[in-house]
Amino acid sequence: MPIRQLPEDLINRIAAGEVVERPASVVKELVENAIDAGASRIVVTTAMGGKGLMRIEDDGHGMDRADLLLSVERHATSKLSADDLEDIRTLGFRGEALASIGSVAELSIASRTSDAESGLRIEVRSGVRHGPVPQAMNRGTIVEVRNLFANIPARLKFLKTDRAEAGAITDVVKRLAMANPGVHFVLNGSDRSPANWPAVSGAGALEARLSQVIGDDFAQNSVQLATARHGVVVAGLAGLPTYTRANSLSQFYFVNGRSVRDKVLVGAVRAAYADYTFRDRFPVIALYLAVDPGEVDVNVHPAKAELRFRDAGAVRGAVIRAVGEALAAAGFKASTSVADDVLGAFTAPEYAAAPAASNPSTAYRWTGSTPSSGGYERVSGTGNANPFSPSYGAQSDLAGLSEPSARVEMPDTRPELMEFPLGTARAQMFDNFIIAQNGEGLLLVDQHAAHERLVYERFKAQLASGPVASQAQLIPVIIELPEEDCARLEEAAPELERFGLYLERFGPRAVAVRETPALLGQTDISGLVRDVADGLAEWETSSALQDRMDAIIGRMACHGSVRSGRRLRVDEMNALLRDMENTPHSGQCIHGRPTYVELKKRDIERLFGRSR
Repeated sequence: MPIRQLPEDLINRIAAGEVVERPASVVKELVENAIDAGASRIVVTTAMGGKGLMRIEDDGHGMDRADLLLSVERHATSKLSADDLEDIRTLGFRGEALASIGSVAELSIASRTSDAESGLRIEVRSGVRHGPVPQAMNRGTIVEVRNLFANIPARLKFLKTDRAEAGAITDVVKRLAMANPGVHFVLNGSDRSPANWPAVSGAGALEARLSQVIGDDFAQNSVQLATARHGVVVAGLAGLPTYTRANSLSQFYFVNGRSVRDKVLVGAVRAAYADYTFRDRFPVIALYLAVDPGEVDVNVHPAKAELRFRDAGAVRGAVIRAVGEALAAAGFKASTSVADDVLGAFTAPEYAAAPAASNPSTAYRWTGSTPSSGGYERVSGTGNANPFSPSYGAQSDLAGLSEPSARVEMPDTRPELMEFPLGTARAQMFDNFIIAQNGEGLLLVDQHAAHERLVYERFKAQLASGPVASQAQLIPVIIELPEEDCARLEEAAPELERFGLYLERFGPRAVAVRETPALLGQTDISGLVRDVADGLAEWETSSALQDRMDAIIGRMACHGSVRSGRRLRVDEMNALLRDMENTPHSGQCIHGRPTYVELKKRDIERLFGRSR
C-alpha cells in the first residue's frame, strides 16, 4: 500500500485521542485555559456526564478576533513565552487541544475582552469552523462542548455511565480548585449535586480551600507541611496517622500548581507514614510542591497527569522530611475520628421499668473497701428502695463480683495535673486501659499500645546515636529452635547486635542469648528471640535494610512494653501519660492503632441526651 497524506479532519481526530480520553479530560483542558486566562470565577455545567453538554464560563481576560480564530487551529498557543518546552510555567499548553475537541464534538467559543464593545462567537463542527459572529456577553469566555464523540460511535460506547463520567468531572474540578484557592469554582448540572467553593485568600487560604473541598474533618485532623530542602518547597496538609482511608483516593499531589500522579511522591508519602499506619490503610494528604520548572519534565504524558523529576532523590527526601517533621511536631495528638467511632459504638437504651429487687427492703452501697472484697455491703431497713438512688442495685448483679473489672485507687487530685493534655489517671480498667481526666473530658488509654510506641521511639533514638545499650545475662539463656531458624539468627547476629541483642549458635538446634537490650528490662527472652526468628523468615534477605531494622525494632518494642493484664499504680499510670505527652507519634502504636481516645465533656453529655 503506498504512503499517503492523511486528511486534516482525520489528523485532528487522531490527535483528539491523545487529549480527549473522556469528558473529564475536556473539562480539565478548558478549566486550565480559564485559570491561565486570569479568571477569578469559573462555572462548570454538565449534562449526561458531559457526553451531552460541557459548558465552562469564566471572567478572564477574554480573546479578541485574531486570538479567537487562532484558538481552534492546531499548534497555536499563548502559553509559551519562547520556544522552550522545558520552561513550562502555565497549566496546559497543547495548541491542538481545542482543534481536537472540535473534531469529535460540537464546539462553540464565545469571548470578549474588557475593551471590546461586544463579544464574538465561533463554532466548530466536525473540524469545520463557522463564524465569528457577534455575541452579547460580559468580559470573559464561554466554551460549550456538545454531543461528544457523536461522530465516533466506537469511542462513545466505551465511555462509562453518566454517573461515573460526572464523578470523574467532579474529581478533576475538585483537584483544580484545591490547586487554585484564589479562584471561585461553581459546579452544577442536571447530572450532579451542585458544588460551590468561594475564593479564599490570606495566610489560611490553602487550609480553608481544603476544608471546602475535602471537608472540615480533614483540616481538624491534619498537620501543616512547610519546609524547603534541596530547592524543593513542600507545603500542604498531612492527615494524622490515625486518620486514614481504605484506598488512596484521598491522596492529592500538586507540582507547580498542577495536579499529578507520580510514583516518586506516592512512594515518599508511603515511606514517611511507614512507622505509623496499617499496611492496608492509606493516609489522607494534600501535598504541594514548588520546583524550578527546569528541574521537572511535564511532557511525559499527553494530559500532563504524569511528570519526571530530574533529581527524584532530592524530591523524595524533601517530602519524607516535611511529613516526618510535621508528624513529630504533632506529638501525641490523635484524630478526632477515633472519638467519633467510639461515640458511634454507644447506643442509648430505651427507657424501661427498673427491675424489681428480690427483697424491696434490701439494697447495696459502695463501702470504699478493697476491690477484692467486693466493695459493697448490704443495707437493710431502707423501706421501698428508690430505683434512682446511687445505692440501688440488684443482688444478682453485684454480690458475685469478687474481682471487679475496674480497679479504683486513690487518685492524685492535684488541680495542676488536670492542666496536662492527657490529664491525670483516675482508674485502671480490665488491667489494660487507663481512665484519665483532663480539664475538658475523659480519656481512655491503651497502656500496652502506648508503651509499645514509647519503647519503639527510644529504640530509634538510641540507634541514631549508635548501638542500643545492652544488659548481660548472668547465665546465657539457651533457646531451642528449628535448625533453619538457628541458621537465620546466626547469619543476622551482627545486625542484631546493633539492637542490643547478642546471641550465638549453640549446637545445631539452639542459640545462646548472652545480652539483651537494656530498654526491655526483664522481658521474655525466649519469646523475643522466637519472634525475631519468625520475622527473619518472613523478611528474608530481599527486604531493604531499613525495612528490616524497623521491623526488628517493632518486634522488640512489643516485647518490652507494659503488657496487657499488668496492674499499674496511680503514679505509674501518670508517668506513662507524661511520657506520651513528651514522645512524638505516641497517639498511635507501631501498628497504626490509636493509643488513646478522648471524649469531650459535650460528647459524654450527648450520650445522655444532655446536649443543648
